[in-house]
Formats: sequence, C-alpha cells, structure tokens
Amino acid sequence: MKWSTHEVENQVPELGDYNLYESDPALREAVAREGASAREREFIEYGAWLGTGEAAELARQANANPPWAERFDRRGFRVDKVHFHPAWHVFMSKAFSWGMHCGAWSSAEPGPQVARAAFYLLHGQIEAGTLCPLTMTSAAIPLLGREALYESLRLLLFSRAYDPSDSPLQAKKSMLVGMGMTEKQGGSDLRSTTTRAIPLGKGGRGADYSLIGHKWFFSVPNSDAHLVLAQHEEQHSCFYVPRWQPDGSLNRVHIQRLKDKLGNRSNASAEVEFVEAYGVLVGEPGRGIATLVEMASLTRLDCVLGSTALMRQALVQALHHASHRRAFGKRLAEQPLMRAVLADLALESEAATTLALRLARAFQGEGPLDLAYRRILTPAAKFWICKRAVGLTAECMEVWGGNGYVEDGPMPRLFREAPVNAIWEGSGNVMCLDVLRGLRREPELAGALIDALVSESSDEPLLSQRAELLATLASADEATQQGCARHIAQWLVLLVQANLLRRHAPSEVADAFLKSRFGGPTLALHGLADHAEAAPALLRRAWYE
Repeated sequence: MKWSTHEVENQVPELGDYNLYESDPALREAVAREGASAREREFIEYGAWLGTGEAAELARQANANPPWAERFDRRGFRVDKVHFHPAWHVFMSKAFSWGMHCGAWSSAEPGPQVARAAFYLLHGQIEAGTLCPLTMTSAAIPLLGREALYESLRLLLFSRAYDPSDSPLQAKKSMLVGMGMTEKQGGSDLRSTTTRAIPLGKGGRGADYSLIGHKWFFSVPNSDAHLVLAQHEEQHSCFYVPRWQPDGSLNRVHIQRLKDKLGNRSNASAEVEFVEAYGVLVGEPGRGIATLVEMASLTRLDCVLGSTALMRQALVQALHHASHRRAFGKRLAEQPLMRAVLADLALESEAATTLALRLARAFQGEGPLDLAYRRILTPAAKFWICKRAVGLTAECMEVWGGNGYVEDGPMPRLFREAPVNAIWEGSGNVMCLDVLRGLRREPELAGALIDALVSESSDEPLLSQRAELLATLASADEATQQGCARHIAQWLVLLVQANLLRRHAPSEVADAFLKSRFGGPTLALHGLADHAEAAPALLRRAWYE
C-alpha cells in the first residue's frame, strides 16, 4: 500500500487459516502415545475451525465485550442474571458438541481424559475464558455421581446440546455447574469460611439447608448450580446450591458485582451473598474441604492444560511474526540470537505439552505411578508450568516489538490471560506446600514417584545427580522441605519432563532440553546458549513456515 508520504512495507501478514492440531507435532504424537488417537479426525476438524479468521474474530469480540450483571429487572424484582456476548455462546456450543464438559466421564472411546485434554489444549489457544465453566462442570461430575440427586442430573450433565437459557432444570437440555469457595477474609485458607448452613429438617447428607453468608469469588455465576463450602455444626461441608429452588422460584443467591479482572475478560466471576439460599448437603458431613479439594485436583490439571495452550499459541504467534518481519537485513527468524530465543520457547512449549498429556492419562489409571502423578506431580506441574507461561507469553510479546504491546493484535490478551492459572485453584506457594503434603502423607505414592525418577535418570549424569538430591529432599524434615518447597516442585517437574522427552521426542529436542535445563547452575532467561546447531530442527518442528 502506498501513502502520500510513504509505502507500507515489512508488516507481518495476519496469521491466516491454519490447523491448530495438524501444525503441532508434539501434540499429535502425545495424543497417539497416550491413547486417544481414535479421536484424531475430530481433533483435526476442531483444529481447522479454531484456526480460521472467523474463530479469531469471535474470540476478539467475546473478550472486547465482557459479560455484565443484571441484578434487578425494570420492575424492581431481583433477577441476578449474567449476560454474555453472542460470541461467548458460539465457543460454549462448540465445546459442548465435543464433550469438553463431560467427555472424560461419558465417552466410550479409548483415552477419554487424554482426548478431553487435547480438545482443551486446542480450544484454549483461541478463547480461554470459556474453559472455566467447562472445567467446573467436568470436575463436579464424579463428585455428584456419588449423591442421590445425581440420577435427576445425569442426562443434563452429559448432554452435548449447550443450553444458555436461564430456566429451571426441568425446562433445560443441559446444565453447567460452578464452584463457590473463597471468601473475603480467607483466600486459600478455606478453614476461615464463615458462610453458615442451617438444616431445614433433621439434616445430614442429601438433606435440605439454608445458607447465609457470602463468596468473594463465585466461579461461573451463570451456572445452573454451584458446589459451595459452608460451616455446618462447627465443621465445613459441601452444598449443592441450584439457581432455581425445587418450587420453581429463583434461589436467593444475590450478585453484588462482577469482578473487573486483568484478563479472562470473556468469563464472569462474581461476588455474591447467600440470603437464606437453598442448598443440599453433598458428600460426608464435615468433609467439605476434602470433597472440594478432590474436585480441585481435576481443575488443577486443567490449569496445566490451559497454560500449556496459552504457551503454544504465544509461540505460534511469535514464530509467525519472526518468519516475516525483517530487521538489519534479515528476517528475525534468521538472526542468531532471536533463533536461540525462539528455539528455547519451542522447547518450553513442547515440554509442557508432553507433560500435560501424560498427566491427563494418569487421571485414567490406578497404578501407583499414575496415582502419584495425580496426587503429587499435578500440583507441582500447576506451579511450574503456570509460572513459566507468564514469562513465555511476555517473551513472545517482545518478539513482536512495539506491535505486540498494542491491543489491535493477539499478544496483550494472551499476556493478560497467562497469570490466572497460576493464581486460580491455589497460588504457587499453596501448590508447593501441597506437593510436600503429598510426599509426607502418601509415602507409598511418594516412593513410587521418586524411585521411578531415580531409575529413569540413572543413565544420564546430569539427571541422576538432580534425582538423587530430590530423593534426599523428599525424605527431609518438614522445616527443611518448606524452605525449599519451590525447588522440590521445580525439579520434580523438570525431571519428569526431561525423561519424557528422552523417551519420546526427537533427539535434538531431548538433548537441548537436557543441556539447557540441567547443564548449568541456573535456568537461562530464554536462549539456547551453545546449542545453536539444534535451533533449526527445533524451529522446523514447532512451526511450518
């Protein structure tokens, strides 16, 4: 294009239609390896749609037009509704059609958790806000499956016909389930919960209660029901709180306001009050925290998946930009230092993908190592991968230069989205302390995990030394462990990633990861020093341009 003052040149073309699945060898290989290849045709189909300009524009609209709360109608009656842009409902409808809210529990195909994880990794690259209601609903299903009320909910939970209507369940085709745990005074300290549950009869599991209190973060306030933590006889129990009461009246869950969040703009998070709200006690009385922590182990897996998705999309955007933008006589992708940075980012993304799919498979298994991955490795992975996603998206934004900092492009949204998974469902310190609890309280699982790492690492000096040190820390006293809890979580994840890549990835990927993550006293701030020969192969594997 020629203006009167200058000619527009050296501008990067829009990332055109591409297939998110077919362009990602690490994901394709992990899907086959972890047992979900029967769904590959569906991954290809969804990956193709998500890579269209239509999907990108819908994602932009959903985030540029965040939800809003209608507390009262024009006559003054409470309605406590949350309204979304139509683009939000498109993504929700697509996700429901692929079973992202229920497929882990209802699919007859092999590898249901891995298949759901693959869909999640694809969807989260383009529109991350819609992941939250899918996560909450999926994680609630096994919990509700143990309750008497489940039979009346089962068909709605497993339906793949998304129904955004605000109606009693008898009039709906499907349902969403949210969660309410955090209060103003408590944060991650759930034992400080003050919301009270008063029995409407004799009480007990499956009985009706009246809830009085508040939640400072109420996830998915547009849901058809929430699982809520409340005090009950000086203990904490879990309650199923529907949007509509059995008599057809609106439940008394009053929205105070929606959170004005840094990112995750398409999704709604609310502050609410329970004004004698109707609820049903689910799970064992007095075991509410344990019940919801069980649910949180599944949502933490999704935090890992969501951050992995953001990493992959940020990497794709950076590689596309560097493949077209020229500076100092060469394309950015041809500049040695930029190549070193991009290659390191590609390593980070592939290692996250490889671990995330292996973790998903662990949620299908019942062997000691799978159980150890679920109980101990999952919080460690949430800590490490969600932290790394923040730095990686910032680095990818920087590849774009000043253009990356402008809201016209995709990088600001990816960057703002990155911190949420590190905070949601427990911050970094909470995750690391949970890793320590797993090591102490589950000695058999801890032994299976540490023994496997020591054995797998024994033939590689760079790994074996670190694995032996980790084994020593895993059996240290509690005070010693707490002082280095982040190091324990970090090296636990890196050792698992390194051994997975050694077994499954091309040699140039595994070798570069090993040398860059274990070859020095600290991790570099992106850039494969002394490994320039690996960069071309790493970049070709990460992106086809």
